Amino acid sequence: MSYEKLDIYKLPKYEIYELGSQLRRSADSVVTNIAEGYGRNNYKRDFIRFLTYSQASCDETVCHLSKIIRLYPELSTGFKEKAEQYKLLGGKINNFIKYVLLSWRT
Repeated sequence: MSYEKLDIYKLPKYEIYELGSQLRRSADSVVTNIAEGYGRNNYKRDFIRFLTYSQASCDETVCHLSKIIRLYPELSTGFKEKAEQYKLLGGKINNFIKYVLLSWRT
């Protein structure tokens, strides 16, 4: 997932640096937490912890996208689509957490 295709820069200038910045950081955090957790995959608990952080960042991203949709309905088309994609990603991360809990090597 990325935020490049979103119209973040069509937001009012102060929102680019406020809500836009929060959106960019939470979206980036989804992937970086997975990567950091995988780096600790020899330690199942740490791996699950970072996957959980990733899922939380995914939820945070959906929250920021929802705020933009409510506050700026004229920009909502691309943001709605991206919010749905992040909701699906959150489900996939959740399924992966379940897999790691049940089947990951110890």
